[in-house]
Amino acid sequence: MKTRFFIALLLLAFAFSQAQSVQRPLCIGEVHRIYSNVLKQERRLNIYLPINYIKGNKYPVVYLLDGSIHEDFMHIVGLVQFYNMQFTMPECIVVGIVNVDRKHDFTFHTDAEDLQAEFPSSGHSAAFIEFIETELQPFVQRNFAWNGQKMLIGQSLGGLLACEILLKRPQLFTDYLIVSPSLWWDNESLLNNAATLLNQHNDMQQPTSIYIAVGGDEHPTTKKEAFVLVLSKTENIRSIFL
Repeated sequence: MKTRFFIALLLLAFAFSQAQSVQRPLCIGEVHRIYSNVLKQERRLNIYLPINYIKGNKYPVVYLLDGSIHEDFMHIVGLVQFYNMQFTMPECIVVGIVNVDRKHDFTFHTDAEDLQAEFPSSGHSAAFIEFIETELQPFVQRNFAWNGQKMLIGQSLGGLLACEILLKRPQLFTDYLIVSPSLWWDNESLLNNAATLLNQHNDMQQPTSIYIAVGGDEHPTTKKEAFVLVLSKTENIRSIFL
């Protein structure tokens, strides 16, 4: 009996050692670090490449705000893979922009004292937008096989930033996916100026697709702003509202 027990223990130990020997990291992307002269800090990027990525081919790029592993990167990559396998969505590169201080980067200046008190680091979206345009996009275009299509995904405060880019610098992206944007910021100033800002871009050379999603129980201004963006569209902007 003791012999059998001893043999069983040896077999178990052998099996465990074999299982341990084949462990390796499970990777779904690459981590890149770039130093931003605009932001005066290093920024980290989580980048997903299609399984069959070939540099000779060209791919759309999805730029994802809130792009850390612990935020939206994992499930957006999963959705991209799923829709590629099950439907007709093309293979895409996903660039997740990892946050340092989203309140700092995603909001523009406000004179509202209550917001200044609650969000003391806020008000620096202009620099972050400049970083996207002059440093991030050129980095991606130099290092990855890009086909010219660039999509932006933002939700909540990230949705506020996406709306600001759409209204002030619409040419930065060809497609916008905006979820529950926080357009209550600064007493709805971006919302109130939406029509005027959009009409300044009637000479845009490229069409832009806009998808805005809001929930039924959201802040009242979140619902209203979606309709304003749709109704105040220019001839060169194709808007979709859900």
